[in-house]
Amino acid sequence: MPGRKTTLIILAAFLLTLPFLSSLLNLYIDWQFFAETGYTGVLTTSLLAKIGCGLFFGVILLAFLLINLIPALRSKFPRPAITIMEGTLYQLKTDEAERLLKPIALIAAFVLALFAGNWGALQWEKLLLYMNMLPVGTTDPILGKDIGFYLFSLPFLEILAAFSRVTTLFSILLVSAVYFVNGGIALTPSGAHVAPKIRKHLALLAGFFLLTVSAGFYLDCFKLLFSETGAVYGAGYADVTARLLVYRILAVITPLAAVIVAAGVWKARWRQALLAPVILIAIYGIGIKVYPGLLQKFKVAPNELALEMPYIEHGIKFTRLGYDLDKIETIPFDVDNKLNASDIAKNDLTIKNIRLWDHAPLLRTYSQLQQIRTYYKFHDVDNDRYLVNDQYTQVMLSPRELSYGDLPSRNWINERLIFTHGNGLTFGPVSRISKEGLPEFFIKDIPAVSLADITVSKPEIYYGELSNDYVIVKTRVPEFSYPTATGNINTTYNGKGGVPLDSMVKRALFAAYFRTEKIILSSDISNKSRILFYRNIVERVKTVAPFLLLDSDPYMVITKDGRLVWMIDAYTFSNNLPYSKPVSNGVNYMRNSVKIVVDAYDGTLDYYISDPKDPLVKVYARIFPKLFKPMEAMPDDLRSHVRYPHEFLRIQAAMFAAYHMTDPKVFYNKENLWEIPSLGENPMEPYYTIMKLPGEKKEEYILLLPFTPAKRDNLAAWLTARCDDPNYGKLLAYTFPRDRLIYGPKQIDARINQDSSISQQLTLWGQRGSEVIRGSMLVIPIEKSLLYVQPLYLAATDKIGLPELQRVIVAYRDEVVMENTLELALQKLFGGTRAATETTGETGPASTTSQHGLAAEAMKVYEKAVELQRQGNWAGYGDELRKLKQILQQLAQKQ
Repeated sequence: MPGRKTTLIILAAFLLTLPFLSSLLNLYIDWQFFAETGYTGVLTTSLLAKIGCGLFFGVILLAFLLINLIPALRSKFPRPAITIMEGTLYQLKTDEAERLLKPIALIAAFVLALFAGNWGALQWEKLLLYMNMLPVGTTDPILGKDIGFYLFSLPFLEILAAFSRVTTLFSILLVSAVYFVNGGIALTPSGAHVAPKIRKHLALLAGFFLLTVSAGFYLDCFKLLFSETGAVYGAGYADVTARLLVYRILAVITPLAAVIVAAGVWKARWRQALLAPVILIAIYGIGIKVYPGLLQKFKVAPNELALEMPYIEHGIKFTRLGYDLDKIETIPFDVDNKLNASDIAKNDLTIKNIRLWDHAPLLRTYSQLQQIRTYYKFHDVDNDRYLVNDQYTQVMLSPRELSYGDLPSRNWINERLIFTHGNGLTFGPVSRISKEGLPEFFIKDIPAVSLADITVSKPEIYYGELSNDYVIVKTRVPEFSYPTATGNINTTYNGKGGVPLDSMVKRALFAAYFRTEKIILSSDISNKSRILFYRNIVERVKTVAPFLLLDSDPYMVITKDGRLVWMIDAYTFSNNLPYSKPVSNGVNYMRNSVKIVVDAYDGTLDYYISDPKDPLVKVYARIFPKLFKPMEAMPDDLRSHVRYPHEFLRIQAAMFAAYHMTDPKVFYNKENLWEIPSLGENPMEPYYTIMKLPGEKKEEYILLLPFTPAKRDNLAAWLTARCDDPNYGKLLAYTFPRDRLIYGPKQIDARINQDSSISQQLTLWGQRGSEVIRGSMLVIPIEKSLLYVQPLYLAATDKIGLPELQRVIVAYRDEVVMENTLELALQKLFGGTRAATETTGETGPASTTSQHGLAAEAMKVYEKAVELQRQGNWAGYGDELRKLKQILQQLAQKQ
């Protein structure tokens, strides 16, 4: 029996220490990760904050409980046994109570303290924001507090107030239970009997509890500025004139009530003790619920505009502040509809960069043409701009990542040692199509073949959107690189990413963390091997900076030296800006303050501050001084690919649709309310394009989204975000005249449906068993006119149908045309001729003008390409193929 008891004790001790050991293991792995990325200071700061915050709340709760429990446990009351209820079937004897009461009470106190510590550790971010707060320089219009108080202090103060109430309540419950078991509180037929000593103790606790309630009433004054009962979000007339006054009264009289309650319990004057809380509840019910409701119904509602006018002004001002709408410059856009062939020619770069490939059809096409093997996958298609052969070009690109779920043979060696990375990307212009209706490419295939002056030198993607949790590289097993017709090409990782597995202890710890013994037992792992983990780029970024909200659309960039890196937009956010209307997740303050760069090969992380005026990012930079870098430190080749995030513009546009009205009377009457147009069930998404803005001399990369009047289909305005330096981040709203009809996307769509020739062709395609896919409707401002462009794709109705771009619909004024290409459609609309110039814009060997000379030159280039292929110089091979293509085009023109 003693041996069995010892075994049980050891087992219990092990089970109790298991969570602690697991936490230590997680901490060790995190330390290795932060050491790898160079951000150990971030881990240290957050870890100390978690420990400090957890200890603060846990120790405070434990100390408060013990201060109250110890006197209660030491109290002795002359009673041989405690009857739980009259006529009960069970009684607890005095000796049993003395033996069990103390350990149970102390265990309960320590368990509650443990929970409080764990909960407190989760509040580390609020603590750091509170300790590092900065004034914003703008005060709220009701209470005169700096906005920094709401962003940084109020959340932590609310936590303290709630914690104080809960701590006091737990103390009252535990102490009452102890006194009850000790016999100090007894239930008799005549009622409850409470010993004088206990009354005094409970009197102090009851008084203290009401003091914590008073603190809550004081903070409720500030929370009124987030009310949803008025004409706009934030405190309205009834809140300010009624509820605010009552909360202030309650904050003042509740401490007095605390004294009255404490005195009443102390002296056993129960009516006095109950009267004060009843009065408080009555004041709260009447003053916070009943009276403001009556005031709203009988005074505010009949005179809402007059009474709510100042509060509507506050709502407009602070919502515009919350979403950075004040920086939007409104410019009239007077449409003259005088576009001609000369204007089209002058805006040739805009025309050549009209996006004809939608993301969804192009993703399907890329998957069919460029996936190469089933275990590769294109997760998403991204939009960017590059200088391609000295021509500013909008492109679509998609990384070719490894899909572990599609490996032909799934086992630990394949998933962790051999198939470790994706390979390269597909990269092409947004508007170029082949004769078959398929996209053209600047970069394609494995290994990457470049048909432009952009090359990829490091095509391996070890860190991406589809990456699994870990792989081990530099092992005795060759890594798979890419397949060829004659066999597979292998590679060995030579980057600085990952953690070296240079000791058996490390291998054992990582094996325990990833719950696999294979890391220890595998003979393929050597001391030079490295384990790469946190390979999903979103998880990787969030592990270092969990306080940032990440954009859902990371995009890949090719650097000037041919490396692949990911760029991710990140947002600082808060739900504590007074009077600012929140979006669906409760956020009512948002800034795109951080741009994050992740190297796809070695996982290097860099965080750049893109909005140094944002108070939240200023405070985070104070908390983590070595985490962020200024935007000026970003390399120029990356900075030229920074773009305004379309998710942020979509949120800003949704708010600007109403909050462009700054006159409170106009806002209240919704006289000029806008909405984002819809085609089908979903509203239009912002889209990137290259165009020349009105009044500008040069084309630039922008993000654009049109507006229509509420419940109308004509256009009201278009909002654009500029993406190129030095104008990055500037927002412009071009408003159309309200006295003229400017066709909106839905009206153009209706005109397309009503066109007999177009509808006949669509019907004919559908009868032949093809799926007709109508692409996005793009509104393209050119000079002082608008073009509407919509591509049409055809695909087989089966699951592997390959979408082909078959027609382009272009509308201008009352005319709608559908042609094989955009150039032909524009010719039909405006007359003249447009040469189908190459997007690459690069000419071939100009010295060779005759057909014979061109043929000879083509042969030389071909032979050189074959030789470079044999040498394995794939970048040179791609360059020669590009030259050969240009020579052949010149030959074709001479036929």
